[in-house]
Amino acid sequence: MKKVGIVSCYFQHNYGSMLQAYATQMALDKMEIENETINISGFNREIKKEKIKYFIKASLTSDILLSKFGMAKNALIRRISKSDYAAKSKIRDIEFDAFSKKEIRLSERYSTKFELSQKCKANYTAILVGSDQLWLPGNIAADYYTLNFVPNEVNSIAYATSFGQSVLTKDSSKKAAVFLRRIKHIGIREESGQKLVDQLCGRKVPIVCDPTLLFTGEEWMEIQQEKAIIDEPYIFCYFLGNNPPHREFARRLKSETGYKIVALTHLDEYVKCENEYADMAPYDIDPADFLNLIRNASYVCTDSFHCSVFSILYRRTFFTFKRYTKKTKQSTNSRLDTLFNLTGISGRIKNGDEDITECLIQSIDFDRAHERLMRVREESYGYLKKALADEGSTDID
Repeated sequence: MKKVGIVSCYFQHNYGSMLQAYATQMALDKMEIENETINISGFNREIKKEKIKYFIKASLTSDILLSKFGMAKNALIRRISKSDYAAKSKIRDIEFDAFSKKEIRLSERYSTKFELSQKCKANYTAILVGSDQLWLPGNIAADYYTLNFVPNEVNSIAYATSFGQSVLTKDSSKKAAVFLRRIKHIGIREESGQKLVDQLCGRKVPIVCDPTLLFTGEEWMEIQQEKAIIDEPYIFCYFLGNNPPHREFARRLKSETGYKIVALTHLDEYVKCENEYADMAPYDIDPADFLNLIRNASYVCTDSFHCSVFSILYRRTFFTFKRYTKKTKQSTNSRLDTLFNLTGISGRIKNGDEDITECLIQSIDFDRAHERLMRVREESYGYLKKALADEGSTDID
């Protein structure tokens, strides 16, 4: 029986990436649509090779590329080092792999993109890519998340897919203009991405919410335990960037409240300033436990889009920091702007030097935010239903 094939970063050891991949599957399940996530283990090396070629050719001047270099260096340290950090990181990796194996429903193993392309028509009614920053320049160069492998006879859909930045290089723009014209239905996660699609190929496409937002906090209880992992008041910190002022803000929040700091540390890269600021830094945390830590926190400090998402869903008092402080064209901060525009939440983005007392008296209108989210969910599900129905039509002008 034919199914919808999902193209996502289900294997990425990142809490947001893995949860959005699971949420895409969960959304199609809710719609009672047969689906499976395409297993890329057979040709993931091919994808990585093309991405490495891109990064070698590209200039190492942007925040994005510098962060990727840090991630690559970190991966190497974890692989060859015998340090305590490397050993703990392996514990986290095991948790990620176990969650993916348990929760993500994978397809048969395809050896190459060519084999996948050849079997598309027989196996799938549609191929859906999304969400996350799957159209970053490196991924465009790798040419998998572009859906160029999908035959014209098979429906192709982008759901909440993101470029991750507001401007593309000349080469990436040229390639994007081609694949964006081929994809039959496109829904974008950020306003900046909506503008990019219009600029690159003249298509007017809708903004849809990240798949994690398609569900309420109660619906996300399906994969997590009810009991709190930590049974005392705490400040949950989840930082991916290397910005000491953000950790210092958390320390001052601890001094003001008396609550311990629980942090997931050294995630995308090894960050020296994280070694001393947290009272607890557990590593045996899978994506379901990540939700539990947010849900039961007294306060949340983060520079993560998805941590901000779940803080809103669980009505936690949270403070969000922009990971990229420079006003570069490659900055990924636009997704936070779109999130807060969608929910009507303001005043939550901090620099790190704010007065804690003033921050604590700033309220969040969660009732209004959740009402807005209900409307956004309806519109987003409406887009998905229309795109999946297809019936030979597209949203191409």
